[in-house]
Amino acid sequence: MFKIIGYRLLVSLPLLFFVTALTFFLVSFTPGDPAVVILGQNHTPEEYQRVREQLGLTQPLLVRYGDWLGDIVQGNLGTSIFNQEPVVAILNSRVGVTLSLVLGTTLVSTLVGVGLGLASALRRGFLATIVDTVSLLGFALPNFWLALVLVAIFSIGLHWLPAIGYVDPATSPGDWLRSLVLPVLVLSAPIIGVLAQQTRNAVLEVLDRPFIQTLRAGGASPASILFRHILRNAAIPIVTVVGLTFVGLLSGTVIVETVFALPGLGGLAVQATSRHDLPIIQGVVFYFTVIVIVVNLLVDLAYAWLNPRVRVA
Repeated sequence: MFKIIGYRLLVSLPLLFFVTALTFFLVSFTPGDPAVVILGQNHTPEEYQRVREQLGLTQPLLVRYGDWLGDIVQGNLGTSIFNQEPVVAILNSRVGVTLSLVLGTTLVSTLVGVGLGLASALRRGFLATIVDTVSLLGFALPNFWLALVLVAIFSIGLHWLPAIGYVDPATSPGDWLRSLVLPVLVLSAPIIGVLAQQTRNAVLEVLDRPFIQTLRAGGASPASILFRHILRNAAIPIVTVVGLTFVGLLSGTVIVETVFALPGLGGLAVQATSRHDLPIIQGVVFYFTVIVIVVNLLVDLAYAWLNPRVRVA
């Protein structure tokens, strides 16, 4: 286990450097000038030059990136260009919202998707058709349309759930859960079918192996065969899809956060991009990259636990 952790962390350092460097230079070359956004169109050349100097935009690009890397080592992601607040403080106030959405969606999708896939593999027939239908509908329905429909039904019509907003779990755990129900349902819709299909295919492959027939002939209980042998052997491709789902949700929350007015990192990144607030953009990318590295590490550890023969290449 420690070898896997050490190897993955070592490999992840170049990835972290490459992603942050690429983001820094790409954003720097995109059209837009934060000094113009701050001053507006009616400004003098002297005012423009003064603001650029205050923001540090007159320094060469490599020097600015080098300064940013130096600050990272000290745990400092810089200061927002527009509100002059520390980037770390801004991100920390929003990362909980995004993680709540992503973790909640991953949990719901995994439980429902794996449950449906397992049931359709064991029962087959009509349940397999349901899984295929759910998968097709999940991909066909746009997120924003499904969000509006759910809001119209459960918020406006039935008054069961809030339409917009986010409640901190420290303030009210119950209201926090209620504020996440609709966004999580919207994000889970296209994922449940994928996980169900993947689970069904993986379980059917294991069921066709000779050792399952041997276990049945030897009198092993159905529960033991299911949980100790079938699920364990089918789990690796399922864990892979769950890990990819988690990573994909980091960018997929942008639309949902906008529709439900959730103050997460996705909406912050969109706002910072429109303002050309490079420190905020860099901070969001840095947080997302670290989360991806942690998720990949957990997936590798899950592989090693499920199958000791799996080794990191």
